[in-house]
Amino acid sequence: MLRISAYFFSVIFHPLLIPTYMLILLLMINPYVFGVNHLEESGFLIAQVVLTTLFLPLFSVFMLRQLDFISSIEMPKKEERIAPYLIIGMFYIGLVVFFIKSPGIIPNVLSIAFLGATIGLWVLFLLNLFIKVSAHTVGIGGLLGLVVIGTFFFEYNQFIVDLGVIGIYNVNMKAILMITLLIAGLVGTSRLILKAHTPEQVYIGYFIGFISQFLAFNFLN
Repeated sequence: MLRISAYFFSVIFHPLLIPTYMLILLLMINPYVFGVNHLEESGFLIAQVVLTTLFLPLFSVFMLRQLDFISSIEMPKKEERIAPYLIIGMFYIGLVVFFIKSPGIIPNVLSIAFLGATIGLWVLFLLNLFIKVSAHTVGIGGLLGLVVIGTFFFEYNQFIVDLGVIGIYNVNMKAILMITLLIAGLVGTSRLILKAHTPEQVYIGYFIGFISQFLAFNFLN
């Protein structure tokens, strides 16, 4: 049961899903900076991000598997991660360049989030040449960094979540920060339970993801 739970958290917080979570969270917190009133009105932007950071990378990994460049989609050996990281990194760079060059369309906070994710990925790529590092904790560390930046630097305090028949709730950003910390802990613990990484590899991943967001913040803010 413990391994099933660990696998569940590893899947739903897969690093390729983190950019989409970042976008959705920012749309929920302050949709107005995106020029919309509700999350549902940003369908094209969400589709663009999902295509570039999830579907195309997954397709690339699938093709690498079919061509026997990697032994499995989980890429257990660091040597197998070089080509996938390189390909995915190029997708990320393309999206970030588009965002940065579209200041009237894309809010600065989203450009910061995705530049941070891109920095984290390329640092991961370089370190992977020498040591294996947890991509999961790089991703969730980046999400945590974004929440911290949004809470303390962009001064997002609370936002409204409309859950339909369940009701409308005011959500405090400090609560989001605590939840993100909890999720980060669960993701790291899951990688250890599955014996996918050592504690050192997990902690290095957290550090890379978290710091990368602040590097992006200092560069673009």
